[in-house]
Amino acid sequence: QAQLVESGGGSVQAGESLRLSCAVSGHIFSGYHLGWFRQAPGKEREFVAALSYSDGSTYYADSVKGRFTISGDNAKNTLYLQMNLKPEDTAVYYCAADLAARRFPSRVPSEYGGWGQGTQVTVSS
Repeated sequence: QAQLVESGGGSVQAGESLRLSCAVSGHIFSGYHLGWFRQAPGKEREFVAALSYSDGSTYYADSVKGRFTISGDNAKNTLYLQMNLKPEDTAVYYCAADLAARRFPSRVPSEYGGWGQGTQVTVSS
């Protein structure tokens, strides 16, 4: 079963940056598209960004485009999310694998699996 583990969250001021990491098992990293999602209190889990395993292409939610960068390190089997933050980015962040693999990108949480416990990101103004 796929299992991904997030790390790197914290509390920062608006305009500062954080880099989240996601440890991924090798066969998952090389065989599935990967994505980042987030969930703020009282809100549904929402798509943030996705990385294609096949050609490295990326896709972002409009709310983070130009501020966030998704990337992967094949040697370390690690997914990253580099973020330049605003207060509205405050949420628990999750990485997951697109197990349904119907198309790229998928923005639907139910098509992903391997959810970890997430990492909290808090941005103050």
